[in-house]
Amino acid sequence: MSANVIGFALLLIGVVMLVSKIIRVKWRLAQKLFIPSSVLGGGLALLFGPDIFGRLMGAVGVDWFEESGLFTEGILDVWRTLPGLLISVVFAALFLGHRLPSPREAFHVAGPQISFGMALGSGQYVLGLALAFLVLGPVFGLPIISGTLIEIGFEGGHGTAAGMAATFQEFGFPEGQDLALGLATIGILSGVIVGIILINWGVRTNKTTQLKEKGSLSVAEQAGLVEKENRRRAGTLTVQPSSIEPLTLHFGLIALAVLIGWMILEGLRWIEQQLWADNFEIFAHVPLFPIAMIGGILVQLAIQTFDKHDIVDQQLVERIQGFSLDVLIIAALGTLSLQAIAANFGPFLLLAITGLAWALFAFIVLARRVMPDYWFERGIADIGQSLGVTSTGLILLRVADPDLKTPAYPAFGYKQLVLEPFFGGGLITAGSIPLIMSFGAGWFFAGMLALLIGSIAAGLLYFGKRKPMPADSAGTSTESSAG
Repeated sequence: MSANVIGFALLLIGVVMLVSKIIRVKWRLAQKLFIPSSVLGGGLALLFGPDIFGRLMGAVGVDWFEESGLFTEGILDVWRTLPGLLISVVFAALFLGHRLPSPREAFHVAGPQISFGMALGSGQYVLGLALAFLVLGPVFGLPIISGTLIEIGFEGGHGTAAGMAATFQEFGFPEGQDLALGLATIGILSGVIVGIILINWGVRTNKTTQLKEKGSLSVAEQAGLVEKENRRRAGTLTVQPSSIEPLTLHFGLIALAVLIGWMILEGLRWIEQQLWADNFEIFAHVPLFPIAMIGGILVQLAIQTFDKHDIVDQQLVERIQGFSLDVLIIAALGTLSLQAIAANFGPFLLLAITGLAWALFAFIVLARRVMPDYWFERGIADIGQSLGVTSTGLILLRVADPDLKTPAYPAFGYKQLVLEPFFGGGLITAGSIPLIMSFGAGWFFAGMLALLIGSIAAGLLYFGKRKPMPADSAGTSTESSAG
């Protein structure tokens, strides 16, 4: 594969991004559903790829486009490689620029949210594996690791699903990545649609604390634009560009985090080979991205300790992370295999319905009993994130709590700091398939069931009985550190 092909493949993604943004600005349905431009772009790439445009051209006798659609096979090969690389950048940047709170501080503000979020993640594994034990395996002949797809696709999202491609391949279930990507797309759409429906229900039944009548975002906000009077800089110049470009500096920090993660993973793999590899292997199958997140935490700890000039700008880190995620989503969706989903449509539908039903049950039944204050605003953010991605949860929180007056925003941020290293692409997500294949699905199911029961019990018996926290004290004391 030549450098020219790689460069052209990246340029083509840039063009797809621009076209998808124009579609988002002009298409009212996409605005009302808050569909990210990257998902629209991935849909465009998929539409003009081999599975749709290529098949249509083949059906009418035009063989030129049949194999790869409007693209070349070289471009598609580059796109298939990108998600596995960029997901490490996304996860390495998760904590850079965010002050890491003390355990006591995070527990006090976000304890109920941590309990609820842990129940959501472990519950997706419990229900998914139960479905695999009872239906997916016996009826459809899918491997037991298909029970991990709900958590990988919904809680993990497109990035995690794409990053797990090699793991699915190694364990003989390559179509698992396509099913997970399909579930991630369903998750984002259903997360927003169901979230907006729940918010309207909450307003009508007086369950929201901030919205007392149906509010609406401005036309610009729905189109994904920032009005002129509300615009701010995408980053702050913390160093002189004559010495080093600030964007370059922040990219270097993320690169350092990825490299530290790579060295940690290689060290763990070496230890595994020396000690227990003859019996079972775990780290040999763990992808880089969750360990890159640990590298990011270590870099952030060093920054907090030694950076006396505050040269790390959180917004610039987020821009690099956001760019990487946009490219990742377009590349992953553009190379999605519709044939794999069509061949497993029954299991796919069952997994999607089960994951969505669990999220609705958790929100309607558990959230109000686990969270002592502002349960609706806290819960709606977690439901959006557990079905889609973090931005989905923040969009719903922005609608339910427009001025961020409740403790939901800082609590959500702290919950991410605690749970991201494990669920939604963290160590548990990345290690779930190797653990199941090494120790058996029964042991993993039992562990997740114990975690689910423990999380719900802690929420109902401890956090749910705590004295509610005043909105002002919770929000003002932690908003700056929660990002």
